[in-house]
Amino acid sequence: MKKLLLFLLVLSSIQFSIAQTETQLPKDISERRHELKLDAIKLLSIPAIELNYEYIKDVNQGFGATLLINMDDENYFEKFSFSPYFRFYFNTSQEYGAKGFFVKAFTSFYSGRDLDYFLEEQRDDYFDIAIGFAVGQKLINRSGFVFEYFIGAGRNLLENSDETMMAKFGVNVGYRF
Repeated sequence: MKKLLLFLLVLSSIQFSIAQTETQLPKDISERRHELKLDAIKLLSIPAIELNYEYIKDVNQGFGATLLINMDDENYFEKFSFSPYFRFYFNTSQEYGAKGFFVKAFTSFYSGRDLDYFLEEQRDDYFDIAIGFAVGQKLINRSGFVFEYFIGAGRNLLENSDETMMAKFGVNVGYRF
């Protein structure tokens, strides 16, 4: 009887420890829907902080927003930017979803300062809205680490700036959770 009781006690403790470790494991990568990313190039070169949040709707679609805060507006025209976007992914492998080659449509609400590159002088501050498209590629591993790069262009709608177009580019690193 004592041996049976000891056996049941050991068995239940093993089962309890296995159940605890199963609940502590992270969700499978295909079930994760949120991504946070930081643009490494802008952080190191400008410096500017560009944070990116993306919600993964399904394996082929995602939408999100980018927030840029420039800490050195003398060398980069954008001071502040908020850009919601929609992405469509063209990856044939459904292993992780929302990865591979993508096309992105975006709207950008931004403020900046016109720069005269020939005279090297700053001009007036402005606010403008742009709509545009970008293309890029996203890579993701099983633990959720994300690396992506993209390039695109948008057309300014309010024409408050000296420029009629704006460029979008980035190299993002982040995590899917």
